Amino acid sequence: AELLKVLDHPEIPLHTNGSENDIRCQVTKRHVSGGTRTDVGRDCRDAFLGLGKTCRKLGISFWNYLGARLGVPGAPAVPRLAELIRCRGQPA
Repeated sequence: AELLKVLDHPEIPLHTNGSENDIRCQVTKRHVSGGTRTDVGRDCRDAFLGLGKTCRKLGISFWNYLGARLGVPGAPAVPRLAELIRCRGQPA
């Protein structure tokens, strides 16, 4: 019965390639740098990598988004990610 649930939800892919591609840059970075020394460092790295990946998927510049959130003078106005994601889910 568990395996047949996919027939009720054909929009769900039968593979995890998307999820694996999302974390590939994080795994590569960890291998190259040898990881982080602290839990706080790991949490910061994970947050920024996740934010960068989300910005890329939404088609906005990570640096523009970060500048807008931090109030950098001259940074372009960028809506909050929640607003962008909510608008993206709306039918056209």
